[in-house]
Amino acid sequence: MTIAEPQTETRTRAESPEEASSRDGIEPEARVLEQTAQEAAQAGQAGVAAESAAEAEPAATAAAMVPRPAPGLDFFGEYQGSGYAEPRYLVRRADGQVVQLTLLLDLVLRGIDGASDLSAIADEVTAGFGREVTAENVAYLIENKLQPAGLVLPADGLKTPLPRTDLLLALRGRGTLVGARQVGFLARMLAWLHRPLIVAAVLLAAIGLDVWLFALHGAAGPLLSVIKQPLLIVVVLSLGLASAVFHEFGHASACHYSGARPGRIGFGIFLIWPSLYTDVTDVYRVGRRGRLRTDLGGVYFNTIFILALAGCYAGTGRPVFLAAILFVHFEILDQLLPVLRFDGYFLLADLAGVPDLFGRIRPILRGLLPAGPRSSGSGAQGRAAGGSSDLRRGARVAVTAWVLFTVPLLLGELAWLLWHLPALSRTEIASGRAFARAVHDDALSHQWSQMTLDAVGLALLAIPAIGLTWLAVKVLIRCVRLLAHATHARWAHVKRAHPRHRGRHRR
Repeated sequence: MTIAEPQTETRTRAESPEEASSRDGIEPEARVLEQTAQEAAQAGQAGVAAESAAEAEPAATAAAMVPRPAPGLDFFGEYQGSGYAEPRYLVRRADGQVVQLTLLLDLVLRGIDGASDLSAIADEVTAGFGREVTAENVAYLIENKLQPAGLVLPADGLKTPLPRTDLLLALRGRGTLVGARQVGFLARMLAWLHRPLIVAAVLLAAIGLDVWLFALHGAAGPLLSVIKQPLLIVVVLSLGLASAVFHEFGHASACHYSGARPGRIGFGIFLIWPSLYTDVTDVYRVGRRGRLRTDLGGVYFNTIFILALAGCYAGTGRPVFLAAILFVHFEILDQLLPVLRFDGYFLLADLAGVPDLFGRIRPILRGLLPAGPRSSGSGAQGRAAGGSSDLRRGARVAVTAWVLFTVPLLLGELAWLLWHLPALSRTEIASGRAFARAVHDDALSHQWSQMTLDAVGLALLAIPAIGLTWLAVKVLIRCVRLLAHATHARWAHVKRAHPRHRGRHRR
């Protein structure tokens, strides 16, 4: 499923087959635009004091400036069920990116209508904020906060590229599977399945089915019978794919039932695997209950699909449907993992009230370091340095625990993957050649079912191979960038600390 995480990528909840939030989403390094009235005033005064008299425009001219909002802004209002100590407000840009704002910035942005000058905006913001905000403060916030976020047009009127985060764990190569209009129609048709009595009946039936399958009948027998017949494996994989598509309509219909507007259903590559996603970014308009319903809508529709498979087995007696039920169970468990941007990630984020968990990793880890300078900051800088002090206690505990669990796990998996990448590559190449020969031989001997299975195996080998190559290149590029940035920062520090060093070669 996809959801544009404030401020990450579009809340897409990526489906693994497999932000998904998708809830792929909403998929990082969040830019929370924070500025209190006092900080704004101090920053505005500092900016004015820093300007020379020759360069500074007259105050009356600056106050008469008329800023223009970026086209296509959509205000979501206050983020409900927030885990932050202070309220957060959300606005969506025309490109689908959602940005978090504080109350002050939200008031300033709402006051920018393309007709009001800075003085009029300052008066309107002062009335809504309850504290005096000057035209200089508004000008500072526009120039340093709202324009860099792509929410206000530059003063020169020139179009600039909208800022977006480059997420390593984002969905790539997206395409549309079902358009937004068709998704909206089908979501309305399926929304009745989210009524409380229907949900309770589905869950009770699923519990009864699982008790029968795993405790009485046994799941190993149907699985073994399918493994012996290649064509039945293709059938099970096809049913699993159908379940994944139906999963997406669960997110879309839950989004509609909760009062929001679902977007398109699409596909892409998440890390190394093809994924499906549903754009449900609009669900940020509604409260926490609606977001949780949308989070769980996918696995709920997987459960409905399981009951349909059970009905097919009851009518035909074919064990392939029981094997498909087992396969869909693994799909559900995979989606509920909270480590990557699957449904479990967005479920945890909505429970904690912090939409961008990955964006909290750096400040939380930095706050855990036993360094002295972080305690000397104040305001927004102090909160960022402190890690998670801008969160409520419950949200802070949940997010910190998630970070301490997720970061070592992901780093360990990434290190293992890179270490074994040469051996994996050799194995991939050898297996690919073997599958290609098998497909050729099957075609010559007219074994069409076996050829289909071998062709599927060849495709399943090729896709992760491409994904592994892309992931390795991205990690290498990021490491080079981090090294260059650290070297540059270190060199700048040396030049500031030792002025003589800077000019020792001059003559």
